[in-house]
Amino acid sequence: MSNPSSSDLITQLGGDEVVLKLSHALQSDQQFLAFTDTDALASPVTFGIKSTESERAILVTVCNDSSYARGKASDNEPRFTIAALSEQWKRFFQKIPQPGFQSFWGMLRYSMNGRNGAQILGSQVDFARHAHIVRRVLELLHEIHCRKAEEALEDPKETEEEEQDFIQSHYIFLPLPLYGRCKIFVEQSGHGAQDLLFLHTVGADSRQYHALMNDPSLHALYKMTAFDLPSHGRSFPAASLPSGGHTLTEDSYIGAIAAIIRAERLHRPIVVGASMAGQVCLAVAIRNAEVWAGGVVPLEACEHIARERQWNDKAPGVNGSLFNPEAIYGLCAPTASGTNKALIWHMYSGQAYGVFHGDLEFYNGGWDGRGRVEGIDVGECPVFMLTGEYDYSTSPDMSRETAEKIPGARFEVMRGLGHFPATEDPEGFKPYLMKAVEWIQAQRKGQDSS
Repeated sequence: MSNPSSSDLITQLGGDEVVLKLSHALQSDQQFLAFTDTDALASPVTFGIKSTESERAILVTVCNDSSYARGKASDNEPRFTIAALSEQWKRFFQKIPQPGFQSFWGMLRYSMNGRNGAQILGSQVDFARHAHIVRRVLELLHEIHCRKAEEALEDPKETEEEEQDFIQSHYIFLPLPLYGRCKIFVEQSGHGAQDLLFLHTVGADSRQYHALMNDPSLHALYKMTAFDLPSHGRSFPAASLPSGGHTLTEDSYIGAIAAIIRAERLHRPIVVGASMAGQVCLAVAIRNAEVWAGGVVPLEACEHIARERQWNDKAPGVNGSLFNPEAIYGLCAPTASGTNKALIWHMYSGQAYGVFHGDLEFYNGGWDGRGRVEGIDVGECPVFMLTGEYDYSTSPDMSRETAEKIPGARFEVMRGLGHFPATEDPEGFKPYLMKAVEWIQAQRKGQDSS
């Protein structure tokens, strides 16, 4: 029989007082109320949070007019329960969690001493439908626990917005592989000699780079260009594909990048992208004769991800505008500002049905650089890989293993950053980006004039 003092989550967090404080917070927290102010929650929904080693759970009942929390032994009342080993919860509830333990989604990926302790018990569909509410409840518990332990969290430094927006945008029509003739949104800033081409992540758009593109200190160094893939952000959907039928392949992605470089007359641009865009940066280096890039900075990238797909991002019974941003929200570093994480959430919530899912067809298995990255000519296309320490989707170890297969490539772990470095913490990411660009320029010195 387990010892409640060591394995019971409520005891671990300090007793019933924590549950009472959570119940009070559910009545006033603006984000929680924004998530629950809907007649779709007219009937109460209860879920549990507990340690794997104990049956005692925090039970949270959600309703549009009143929500509350209580502590009791688990029974058949919850529609679902999220559970993790007590050691996992201990790491999650640290003031600044260790990488991989900053979110429940991260804990689902990691085992502890060979045991996969994090799990979802009960209805997986109900968890998917309420994942946004679960995440906010866990954030509130984290805040309450840290205050009780006299470890009040300092608000992360917010990114300072410039009073003037320097980004200029336009549309161009491009014939693209797979998609046909597309109306593509492009934006640019800066007047430097070095072209940079920014690529957005899965199911997002180029607003991810606005903080960098509006940074006056970068304008004299770089001419920065970004665009939205077909069906993403402000670009129009591909007429060749049915609504909800978006997909992404290596050929279509390379074709779009090459078309933008030609249309915008970019001179040997350094291509920068994270997640699926980091993967395609490696593809650009492999196929640079088609693209003519001056180098690549693959962020959060590796040669291949063989991961079982989940289908809630395209399930008729799950609201993708709520589920999809939750599937990626935990990939941010815990030190990222609330404003920047909210922007990431907003972008992922705003994409059309099927876009996030279709992009993952490339990210999860569609991209395969195994046996190919070894042949990259870094003299022709230098490669400087960067990965945030809090990224549990493409971990630093995964990126390092790939970089070691590319003769002459560089790799560095970005401390305090996660899967979306340019958006989570633009100021924290900027030194890493500039270092990578300077290294690539040094490798190519004397070549670009030829």
